[in-house]
Amino acid sequence: MTSDFITLISFESISKVKHTPAECGCECGARKVSVMGAHRWRSARLRFVVCGYLAFFFGELLPRAEAGCRERESPNCCTGRNNECFEYSKRKTVCYCDTYCQKTGDCCEDYQRVCQISAAIDCVVGSWGPWSSCTAPCGVGSTERSRLVSVPPRNGGTPCPDLKQRRGCFGNNAICSTAKEVAKILPDSFKRNFKDPWRRPHMLMKEEKASYCVYLRVKQASVACKLKLWSAQLVRERLMCAECQSDAMSKSNRCGGDGLESTRTFWAAASVPGCHGSWVRESSSEGCRCPPYSVLFV
Repeated sequence: MTSDFITLISFESISKVKHTPAECGCECGARKVSVMGAHRWRSARLRFVVCGYLAFFFGELLPRAEAGCRERESPNCCTGRNNECFEYSKRKTVCYCDTYCQKTGDCCEDYQRVCQISAAIDCVVGSWGPWSSCTAPCGVGSTERSRLVSVPPRNGGTPCPDLKQRRGCFGNNAICSTAKEVAKILPDSFKRNFKDPWRRPHMLMKEEKASYCVYLRVKQASVACKLKLWSAQLVRERLMCAECQSDAMSKSNRCGGDGLESTRTFWAAASVPGCHGSWVRESSSEGCRCPPYSVLFV
């Protein structure tokens, strides 16, 4: 303002000076050019100052035009990872409006305000549970363990890791030794009123134990079983009654190879070479006798 005021005074003082025609000449012309240049410079400076004030005033009052998610066509925001969900920022660079941009750090400036999405939350899982029992009570099987999700992922957070694990195992249950036993069988004709002709009168009779019956379903039989009439009835899916008599019982009061429920075990015909197969025990009955054309354990 001081320089403008001085310039104005100088201009006025110069304009008031009177010159005679003799004094004008080159000096007067030079002064006229100097005064006109100073006037133009003052006017340009004044216009520049006024324009600056107007720009500041309107910039504060009027809303600024922002580029970003708000400028996108519907939808403004996208979930997950979507490379087509982009817009241009104020600096004319590409920015994104999907939830994945929070992980990559290339979100638009107005993402949080327009999309109203909080920060990404990663998945959190609990500790592993115990291993399950082996699927096979005997032999090769598998076992698995699992864990639960404590905090599910949200807003593009890290997904959950594996929730289940599986590994191989070898079942060695207490019944495995029984499953490996092979039953020796004969036709029921060997059990009717059998007496040992070589027994001495003074020899003690063995204690007679109550017999029991086992019902087994045949699953497999070899071709050699067709050679004898009694073994030919051992065909697949036929339910057979096998009797365990006192003479065939071991110290545990059971017959070897009498089978396991829901588990395949093996048998062999004692009087038919090459006749063998497998069966599955379905039920048993204590103190019973099998019907005719059955088999008995040896």
